[in-house]
Amino acid sequence: MATLSGIVVIFSCRDVVHDRHWIAREYVWIVVSYMTYDIYVMYLCHWHKSEEKGQTDGKYSSSSIRSFLQKERLMVTHHIFILLVLTPVAVHLRGELGDFFVGCIFTAELSTPFVSLGKILMQLKMQDSLLHKVNGILILVTFFLCRIVLFPYMYWAYGRQMNLPLYEVPFRIPLHCNVANALLIAPQIYWFVLICNKAMRLYSSSPVPDRTR
Repeated sequence: MATLSGIVVIFSCRDVVHDRHWIAREYVWIVVSYMTYDIYVMYLCHWHKSEEKGQTDGKYSSSSIRSFLQKERLMVTHHIFILLVLTPVAVHLRGELGDFFVGCIFTAELSTPFVSLGKILMQLKMQDSLLHKVNGILILVTFFLCRIVLFPYMYWAYGRQMNLPLYEVPFRIPLHCNVANALLIAPQIYWFVLICNKAMRLYSSSPVPDRTR
């Protein structure tokens, strides 16, 4: 839904700065609901795993919450940044500018279903299956395109409209735009490196031969 909404906004905004589309404004509230829900679900998953290992006190104890925040600090920080910083910017502070760029950010969720499928396959003990390996390739491609290449693409789109070469764009836009983009892409690069390392281990490992035959 997020990716489809983003694509609709991107192709509807010929002027990347001034054109408006209602989805860019209204879908933000779905993003807020999703991010809030996702933090809670991540906590529940963490608590249940700790409970299975006998490492937790109560479901909402301070020790459980502290343990969750320590383990998932980067992901939680990412979600809270979106809720407390990007949401006010997207809804109020940007005024009537930049629906195109909001649509671009929506498309970043394209990789999420594949990441989720990968976790499901691991829970089903299917990490050696062909489906898991194909899904791994899809994670790499979608994550790279929609969470890494996305940012230079936005700079390129602005530069094309303003007749600027790509390398000049960062010096022609407000500083806070560059700072926001840097804060967004930094964790994406970190996660992409982790995904690449995991993919190398997955595709370089060969199945253990069955010695019972």
